[in-house]
Amino acid sequence: MSRLVILDTETTGLESSKGHRIIEIGCEEMVDRKLTNNRFYCQINPDREIDDGAMKVHGITKESLADKPRFHEIADDFLSFVKGAELVIHNAPFDVGFINYELSLLKPPKGAIETYCEHITDTLVYYRKKHPGKKSNLRALCKQYGVDIDLLSKQHGVNSTLHGASVDARLLAEVYLCMTGGQASFSLDSSLDGDGDSTVIRRLPENREHLPVIMATDEECRHHEETLADIAKKSDGHSL
Repeated sequence: MSRLVILDTETTGLESSKGHRIIEIGCEEMVDRKLTNNRFYCQINPDREIDDGAMKVHGITKESLADKPRFHEIADDFLSFVKGAELVIHNAPFDVGFINYELSLLKPPKGAIETYCEHITDTLVYYRKKHPGKKSNLRALCKQYGVDIDLLSKQHGVNSTLHGASVDARLLAEVYLCMTGGQASFSLDSSLDGDGDSTVIRRLPENREHLPVIMATDEECRHHEETLADIAKKSDGHSL
């Protein structure tokens, strides 16, 4: 059984080395390439100001986090959720750096996240190898693979123009399935992604109506068997 945890964080700023902290963690579980709807999500009180630039990205304010738990209060639950899994992260050094900084502040320190998970896959590195020279932020990947940002944002109750750990983890999960699925679009329209690449995959929504199953009639089955027999006769029994 292959268990993946797709992870994203939001922070107070860009550099943990300057004391910036995690304010939101979102994780989606995937087992054998299927989303299980088992997820980990929390907002965290960082006990510090949030940079204006970061706030413009995720829209989270210090005031809205005043009643949220501190990282040390959720650390055990978080580590239990990711333990033994392969982590899938877009631009992994950023998120891993912040997580390890938070873990180092615990008393006693918990050790690096790498000691808890099986492996860390950076989808940014994977994508750049697959599509060198293209825009590689998560929103660009969603466009490349036909992942509906507006729909998933609406399902998570967030503004589609803002980032959030929960919705971005889900977006990344959808992108990861498309990016590693080995499937390309049947469309011959090279304008689909605007730069001449027709590799576009569109996953059907989970809440789609079930397609009807139409069984062959007895007459159709009889004709089918007769056709197979005719082919076998003409090929001297060598047909596949």
